[in-house]
Amino acid sequence: MLLRKENILIVDDDVNILELLQRHLQSWNYHTFKAISVKEAVAILRDTKIDLLITDLKMPEVDGFELIKFVSEHYPKLPKLVVTGYPSVQESLEAIKSGVVDYLTKPFTKDELKSALDKTLINSEEVEQSKSSFDEKNKVYGEIIGSSVKINEVIQIIERVKDNKATVFIKGESGTGKELVARAIHYQGKFSRAPFIAVNCGGIPENLLEAELFGYVKGAFTGAETNREGFFQAANGGTIFLDEIGNASLAVQSRLLRVLQEKEVVKVGATKAEKIDVRIIAATNSNLLEMIQKQTFREDLFYRLTVVEINVAPLRERKDDIPLLVDKFLFKYGIEYKDRFVKITPDALTILERYDWPGNIRELENIIQRAVIMCDKTVDVTHLPEHLKYVISYSTETLVPLKVVEKQYIEKVLRATGNNKTKAAEILQIDRKTIRQKLSE
Repeated sequence: MLLRKENILIVDDDVNILELLQRHLQSWNYHTFKAISVKEAVAILRDTKIDLLITDLKMPEVDGFELIKFVSEHYPKLPKLVVTGYPSVQESLEAIKSGVVDYLTKPFTKDELKSALDKTLINSEEVEQSKSSFDEKNKVYGEIIGSSVKINEVIQIIERVKDNKATVFIKGESGTGKELVARAIHYQGKFSRAPFIAVNCGGIPENLLEAELFGYVKGAFTGAETNREGFFQAANGGTIFLDEIGNASLAVQSRLLRVLQEKEVVKVGATKAEKIDVRIIAATNSNLLEMIQKQTFREDLFYRLTVVEINVAPLRERKDDIPLLVDKFLFKYGIEYKDRFVKITPDALTILERYDWPGNIRELENIIQRAVIMCDKTVDVTHLPEHLKYVISYSTETLVPLKVVEKQYIEKVLRATGNNKTKAAEILQIDRKTIRQKLSE
């Protein structure tokens, strides 16, 4: 029997309930993932495409409500079904407000589970058809978090391109989240179930990049003992994301141009071309226009890649998003390191909002990660690095009267001219009499 397309994540601290739910779901041909804690569930959600969450509410350490809130903000499209043995009116209302589609009380029959499952999946499909991908309430779009003008501009462009295969070029400084934008384009659109292949062109040696991208045939070069598919073949039908495209050699650029023009790939060492259907998204933090002037990047490839351009603003230009990003990272690393949600004081948040973040979101995430490790329950000013905090500037130069500076400079010019007062007077643009007067003083 074939598995259905849905991947279902079951979360419950009762192993017997987990086994029962898994047995029922597998009898209907669903593929299941099990987690006995919220921490384990979050790890599965990060690494796996989940189509439905079934969770208990009453669990030790971190309860199911925390998981529901997390999923609502990080995976807003994911439908949620609650199964609990301790129902109450207040809990039911809270669950519904958090986007839970249905609510099942233990013990339940197999038919009751099937009915709730069908209702949840059907309702989630109807909701998807009737609303935009952007969740205005939670300020999330796929994995992108933010409510600033800059981030909304990015999301509007993504909405325009997500359902077609136009080539997209993403610009932005290192650490701004260019890959998150590429993933949003792919996973928020109608091609989301097709492959998404991310390739860091700067992380693969230049002599191997060509073979890794396009594949090779047996005997194409020393060590090519079998035929091998490349990243382009692996992404066929979906999207390939070429990060740091500016690091690609001119030879690789030439092959990329052929892919864009002819929609076909030739493996290294082969003579026959293979037709492919791939959307190309490229990104860089390099200035390709300067590289074109230096003839290190092909101008014709540049214009092929930039059919649609997206400029991802640095964090210093979208500081309104810092509190949202901080909350995301506090939850992420709080669950990972402390098994609970970690808070932050207003003073510490003010310092984070004031800083200009040359390393962008990556730098912010690293600092929050360290702060969570160093704190107990709350991140305070003391847990932030010193270079973020206010610094008093002291002049290291000794200030002296103007006459002293003048004397030192005249003596310097005289030494440079071999004590030739005529030459010194020319450089200083004064006469010899003035020099003698200055020296006598």
